[in-house]
Amino acid sequence: MPETIQDYKCPCCNGSIAFDSGLQKMKCPYCGTEYDMETLKELDEGLSEERPEDMQWDTDGGEWQADETGALRSYVCNSCGGEIVADEVTAATSCPFCDSPVVLTDRLSGSRRPDIVIPFKFDKEAAKRGLAEHLKGKKFLPKAFSSSNHIDEIRGVYIPFWLFGADADADMRYRATKVRRWSDSNYYYTETSYFAVLRSGSLGFDDVPVNGTTKLADDLMESIEPFEMDGAVDFQTAYLAGYLADKYDVDAESSVSRANERVKKSTENAFRSTVQGYTTVTPEFSSIRLHNGKARYALLPVWILNTTWNGQKYTFAMNGQTGKFVGNLPTDRAAFWKWFALFTVIFGAAAYLIGLLFWLL
Repeated sequence: MPETIQDYKCPCCNGSIAFDSGLQKMKCPYCGTEYDMETLKELDEGLSEERPEDMQWDTDGGEWQADETGALRSYVCNSCGGEIVADEVTAATSCPFCDSPVVLTDRLSGSRRPDIVIPFKFDKEAAKRGLAEHLKGKKFLPKAFSSSNHIDEIRGVYIPFWLFGADADADMRYRATKVRRWSDSNYYYTETSYFAVLRSGSLGFDDVPVNGTTKLADDLMESIEPFEMDGAVDFQTAYLAGYLADKYDVDAESSVSRANERVKKSTENAFRSTVQGYTTVTPEFSSIRLHNGKARYALLPVWILNTTWNGQKYTFAMNGQTGKFVGNLPTDRAAFWKWFALFTVIFGAAAYLIGLLFWLL
């Protein structure tokens, strides 16, 4: 039986409304009426209690195998009655028949309900401009990539993240040296002094983000950080209307190791920055103890752009709140070696002239 979905209808014209990142309000694309989020809060609660008609037919035919349907869910669109099929982690999408934005509320309920959401501030056109800017000034980018490149797919997606917070007590020990050199008329001297440098202290961490989906690589998601957490609001399903959204498929407990890795690296970098005035510094011991640890479930806005060139797929991401744009690009090997040869010639000529000058002097 199809499961329950939720969409938002304009009280004026009954069209499907969606969140407008520019207005930071819900807006009807048909009649232009705008609605603030507080007004829709009560509507959100009311819509969650609605149930669609149940008019199912029992017909003979082939059946799906258990392993084929385990990851699929079926929903009925409230606008046109079309069937929406989504995988087990999709939380918001649109109807393939009428394009109405829908929120799959059963994916967001109970223990899976997000604590906060950061609304989109940049729209699809901004994401397209972000890609164009990303391509500018890349000397080793094949000209054909930028001139003939087109976007295969562009999606505004709320990505699930776990936000970890904790207090960290740490002890560090470093092996450091100071090297002094001098000379006289007969000899060159080197004096090396060795030191054991100790550091102890505490740091506080708030909202360390860890990617909660296996659909997107951790390094891609971390490269568009930071998100500005002062822009986060209490979760409401209305923010998801008009965008895609996934629920996590990596739970908080499974994300702890990644959170610890990020906290450990940040703590070590912070302590290392206090060890100055030495010629060399080598870490020898590190002990970090966390307490008051907690985790929040958040949906954060990301634009995902996919393009294909020479049979290879390239994925780009833009922070939907700050506009930061990242993504790997192909390299024109011929152009690279041309520039490499040119720099080699210039460097060789400069070295020759410097050597000649010293010889003449």
